[in-house]
Amino acid sequence: MKKIILSAFLAVSVSAYSQWSTPVASPKQVIEQQFSMSKISVDYGRPAVKGRKIFGELVPYNKVWRAGANEATKITFGQNVNFGGKMVMAGSYSLFVVPQEKEWKVILNSNANQWGAYTYDEKLNIAEVTVPVQKLNDKQESFEITFQPLDDHSTNLVMKWDMTQAKVLIKEAKPETVLKIIEKLNEIKQIEKEAAAKK
Repeated sequence: MKKIILSAFLAVSVSAYSQWSTPVASPKQVIEQQFSMSKISVDYGRPAVKGRKIFGELVPYNKVWRAGANEATKITFGQNVNFGGKMVMAGSYSLFVVPQEKEWKVILNSNANQWGAYTYDEKLNIAEVTVPVQKLNDKQESFEITFQPLDDHSTNLVMKWDMTQAKVLIKEAKPETVLKIIEKLNEIKQIEKEAAAKK
C-alpha cells in the first residue's frame, strides 16, 4: 500500500514539476492591440540592460538587430495597413531595426519565422521606414514594445529600451474603404438588433 501511495505521489510531483520553468534572461511576451476592424499582435523577447551600454555597443549602430532577443520579433497584421507610409498586406512578418544615434531604420521582412538576424535576407524586406530616435527621461530597463492608439484608425508602434524610444505610425491602408465597410457592418448590426427586438 505504501508503495502505491509513494508511486502516486511521485507521479503527481513529476507532473507538477513539468509545469514549472526556470527564469530566462529575456522573457518572451506577446502583445495584442485591437486596430480598426482587426488586430495587430507582436511576439518578442525582452532583454534587460543589466548595467550595460546598449545602443552603440551591445546593439551596434548600422547593423541589423532583431528588435528583441532570441527569435526574431514577429508582427502580425489582421488587415492591410499603412506602416510608416509603406503599404503592407495583412499577414505575419519579422520586425528588424538598424539603429543609429539619431534615427532607426525599421524593417518588415517576409520571413516571419527566423532565429535572431542570423539568416536575415534584405531581399525579403517588404517595407523599410526611417523614424527619429527620442530620448527618454526615465530609464527603460527591459526592452518593451507597446501600442499607443491615436484614434479609431491609427496607432503608434512604440519601442523603448534604456534611454531610447522610437515610434512607427500605423494607419489603415485604405481609410475610405474601411469606413464604408464599418458603415455596412453597423447597418447589419442595427437590422439584427431590430429583428431580435421583434421576437
